[in-house]
Amino acid sequence: MEDVIVMSKVIGIIRLRGRAGTNYNVEHTLKLMRLHKPNHAAIFQSNEALDGMLFKIKDWATFGEISADTIEHLLVKRGELTGRKPITNKFVKENTKYATIKQLAKAIAKGEIVLSDIPEFRPVFRLNPPRKGFKSLKYPITKKGDLGYRGETINDLFARMT
Repeated sequence: MEDVIVMSKVIGIIRLRGRAGTNYNVEHTLKLMRLHKPNHAAIFQSNEALDGMLFKIKDWATFGEISADTIEHLLVKRGELTGRKPITNKFVKENTKYATIKQLAKAIAKGEIVLSDIPEFRPVFRLNPPRKGFKSLKYPITKKGDLGYRGETINDLFARMT
């Protein structure tokens, strides 16, 4: 029999709405994901617990499967170490088993390593508002808004926000 390799999905999550009028349980879930402010983003490995959390925050954030190229772009442009220092290839080589940021991004996309395994790395990406703006922060993707699950098109939103 052949061994089947299961690729774990990596989910990129961006908080879009602020705190005003937010239910306590939703705000608590967003804090657990380290999404304290609008335009903050995080990357997680997909699992059942995360699916439940995403269902709870679907009216305050947008999320989807993120590519290795987008992860690399985020690490280079918005990746920070403690003290607000940028992440560099030298840091990656000294603190992980990967030689470059590109190799690290591919490993994150495959699920071999999670951002919390990297010492001194801040797992939240502080993004700009997107170029050309949002469609609507009141409605889900299915009703011509920006909230909820957007699949692979999350990569386009990340590109507009970095």
